[in-house]
Amino acid sequence: MEKQSTKDTKSPSQLIDERIEELGDWRGQMLSKVRNLIRQVDPEVVEEWKWRGTPVWSHDGMICTGETYKNVVR
Repeated sequence: MEKQSTKDTKSPSQLIDERIEELGDWRGQMLSKVRNLIRQVDPEVVEEWKWRGTPVWSHDGMICTGETYKNVVR
């Protein structure tokens, strides 16, 4: 029997919190700012965790992703 990974038991919001914390630099700060703006504009937004670790925000369809790279957050 396979063990479930810890990531399978956490909510997408918890995984996004962890990503922000693990980045620990300007990218985490920027991702947090973007996340807060999205939540302010649409309080009913749904946070998802897709494609092996990409934060996604949606409401009646995808709004945006929160991809982080070495030199950019998009």
